[in-house]
Amino acid sequence: MTNTDTAAPESNTDTVGPDTAAPDTAAPAAAAEVAGSAHLLGFSDEILLHILSHVPSTDLVVNVRHVCRKLAALSLDKSLVHTVLLQKDYQASEDKVKQLVKVIGREIQQLSMAGCYWLSGVTIEHVARCHSLVKVNLSGCHLTSLRLSKVLSALQQLRSLALDVIPGFDASQLSSECRATLSRVQELKQTLFTPSYGVVPCCASLQKLLLYFEILDRTREGAVLSGQLMVGQSNVPHYQNLRVFYARLAPGYINQEVVRLYLAVLSDRTPENLHAFLISVPGSFAESGATKNLLESMARNVALDALQLPKSWLNGSSLLQHIKFNNPFYFSFSRCTLSGGHLIQRVINDGKDLRSLASLNLSGCVHCLSPDSLLRKAEDDIDSSILETLVASCCNLRHLNLSAAHHHSSEGLGRHLCHLLARLCHLRSLSLPVCSVADSAPRADRVPAQPAMHAVPRGFGKRVRIGVQTCPGPFAGQQPSSAFWSLLKNLPFLEHLELIGSNFSSAMPRNEPAIRNSLPPCSRAQNVGDSEVAAIGQLAFLQHLTLAQLPGILTGSGLVSIGLQCQQLQSLSLANLGMMGKVVYVPALSDMLKHCRQLKDLRLEQPYFNANAQFFQALSQCASLQRLCLVSRSGTLQPDAVLAFMARCLHVVMCHMFTGESLATCKSLQQSLLRSFQAERPALNVVIFPLLHEGLTDVIRDVPMVHLDEITLFKSRVAEEPPNLWW
Repeated sequence: MTNTDTAAPESNTDTVGPDTAAPDTAAPAAAAEVAGSAHLLGFSDEILLHILSHVPSTDLVVNVRHVCRKLAALSLDKSLVHTVLLQKDYQASEDKVKQLVKVIGREIQQLSMAGCYWLSGVTIEHVARCHSLVKVNLSGCHLTSLRLSKVLSALQQLRSLALDVIPGFDASQLSSECRATLSRVQELKQTLFTPSYGVVPCCASLQKLLLYFEILDRTREGAVLSGQLMVGQSNVPHYQNLRVFYARLAPGYINQEVVRLYLAVLSDRTPENLHAFLISVPGSFAESGATKNLLESMARNVALDALQLPKSWLNGSSLLQHIKFNNPFYFSFSRCTLSGGHLIQRVINDGKDLRSLASLNLSGCVHCLSPDSLLRKAEDDIDSSILETLVASCCNLRHLNLSAAHHHSSEGLGRHLCHLLARLCHLRSLSLPVCSVADSAPRADRVPAQPAMHAVPRGFGKRVRIGVQTCPGPFAGQQPSSAFWSLLKNLPFLEHLELIGSNFSSAMPRNEPAIRNSLPPCSRAQNVGDSEVAAIGQLAFLQHLTLAQLPGILTGSGLVSIGLQCQQLQSLSLANLGMMGKVVYVPALSDMLKHCRQLKDLRLEQPYFNANAQFFQALSQCASLQRLCLVSRSGTLQPDAVLAFMARCLHVVMCHMFTGESLATCKSLQQSLLRSFQAERPALNVVIFPLLHEGLTDVIRDVPMVHLDEITLFKSRVAEEPPNLWW
């Protein structure tokens, strides 16, 4: 809604001169438009406020409030200006943000500018005018120590803060007024890009501490970083009131070295009110004397509601037998060698009521559904009684991750993993290995779906007739006896679904060169094909979908069913569909994309993918698309098609393409995109680079964390963190 929209009816009368008569149809059309506007403003204030709550705050201030007096008053209503969320408002330019702060700054109590990497430090500094702020999220923003000090000095009501600690941060530059503000902060989220305590020692009232370690082992010049914090920094964090401690580490020894310094203080005296202790570490993280003391103290003195520990701390340990739990809402045992027997005895306590548990991450726990990890091979069938006990005890689960393992079901009525999970009617997000949804054995009576014939573009314009589903019915051709079909039928409100091959690994890992070879998929995954993918079309509320390493895909016809039926789909990640080396699903994908009107994020990882004009033409019909990431070993792209796509899709602000093209071709295309679109899209982030080039790691380090973490790097996101960890 803009000024020009409301002025249109008046300007129409000026186009008719004194010697001409307007066509008969003009007056009714103008009257209808005016009547429509009057009808909208005739709604009650409550309804209009609800409508306006979906309009970006910058639009309310810059545009909507100038439409008329009524909207001017409503746009500045306390319910709309109390909380301002600018993250992913990619149209929030420097001028718009400054104007917003000028008009409603004193009314804002909660402000999130997370990931606003395109805003300058000068603009971020205007936050200091929002004197009523209680919560502010500045993660991903460019702030020096001096600017941070100036902002925080003015925010005396602040109780919740998120920020980045970047190279060059100097705590000695923080003013006494800034330190006074920090002393009252109760919730702190701190992302570290350099070895430092950041502002933690200044926060004497901390109750919640979230630490994200993103420190690289080497500088750009190749110098090896040390985990020893800079001389002169305080090393006495205030943990006495701490209730939540969370640490997430990126790969690298330096991050482990630094987190140990944070944990050392905790090991001396465990906070009495601690109820959530979570450490997420990729790979191995050896125990030390200090961490052993910490865990022993926790077992004696606290009762936890949420727990996640490095796998090496739990493997072979009796720790779970001794830790006390109150009303647990989150457990993560990702990558632990936790057997089903230990899971039942030590966590579920032989069927103890765990109705409080909302989120459970068993990703990579290859033995968690078998009684004994020592005697089981990875491809052996699961013990369905263990899963049955888990489902019965944790009946209110909303988020469940069982990916990165081989969970094969044996023959038996109602004993399939899908049939048992179907009892978890409250699930909203679910991650499963592809082989786990396959029927126990291939059925001779099963025939593939017979989709309608439909002409779709293929190659360079030649039209062929292939089998893709265009029928509105989402269950056309489905066999009611399919376990996966039955599971999805019983979970109609599922919003997030992941099907990831047990052996899948992305060609683009974190902080390492690209992977040139990958493990073959599980043999049972061959039985999961187009008809199973089509069954996903039952999920009318689906918003996020990941499909990775499905070798049984033949034509991709099931994708069309998803596009037709899942109209709320916002993010889609596809990787390694069909047989390796053969990209056979592109026509169906193109047909699917035509229906994805709400799609904002698309990640596509497929070797030998040809990103040609037909693909980008189909993608251009995704009117809401904002972020695109293409990863293709030996893949190709057409620069002219990319430029035309960006010109048509006005909301795209992230374009990452890692293919087999030459460095010269990639650099030329990247420069052309930035030159053509940077001025009108301030948040535009473009990275075009050869996937197997040795300089890829250095290029990745410059990608804004909001894009790198959410889309560029592949990972399972279901139950990755406790629900509502940060606002």
